Amino acid sequence: MLMLKNVSVKLGMELIVKDVSFTLPAGNIVGLIGHNGAGKSTIMKTIMGWHDKAQGKISINDIDQDRSFISFKKQLAYIPEEPFLLPELTSYQHFQLYGQSYQLDEAVFTRRANQLAELFEISDKLNEYPEALSKGMRQKVQTICALLPDVPLLLIDEPFMGLDVHAAHHLQTLLIEKANNGTTILLTSHQLERMEQMADSYIMLHDGEIAEQGAMGDFRLLSRRGET
Repeated sequence: MLMLKNVSVKLGMELIVKDVSFTLPAGNIVGLIGHNGAGKSTIMKTIMGWHDKAQGKISINDIDQDRSFISFKKQLAYIPEEPFLLPELTSYQHFQLYGQSYQLDEAVFTRRANQLAELFEISDKLNEYPEALSKGMRQKVQTICALLPDVPLLLIDEPFMGLDVHAAHHLQTLLIEKANNGTTILLTSHQLERMEQMADSYIMLHDGEIAEQGAMGDFRLLSRRGET
């Protein structure tokens, strides 16, 4: 469903992602694991098109990132580690912007926006601007934006940062439901216990390269052995 083939990324003269290749099937949750600076966020941003590739190919459902970028972008949604909200838009206007970008039916959009706002307990913040919201509230707004459309691929970078316990639980439940309905999810998280609960498989990065990958159950075994 998502395919990266021989992808390398440079920042300045430094090669920070090195010949990375992997394929993610539909309906799987895949954990992108590694220490700080391993290249996790860079890969996410490269899939988004925010970083240029030095080489390689990225496609979603056989739609090539370089040949059909608009069609490619409509295949995915992204929750960044730090909320990126426009200061001139209220919370609800952010939802409307995403709904229009993905051409959601108005009735579908209204139902989903209201349900998610209630679930994440921000119904009383819909007319607030980002500067009036706490970081956790901004993260909830950003999260809801990404959950509004039904897209084949969700990219999620540290999704639980800044969320309260209840919001984190609701998000985990929603992500598992989406995967069960066929959405592919690539996520990073330093909360390995939560990652182990959610993910079907993992890709471990080290210094911009894939060090190992496999079923999440194998990662659990490796982790337990490392503790003994």
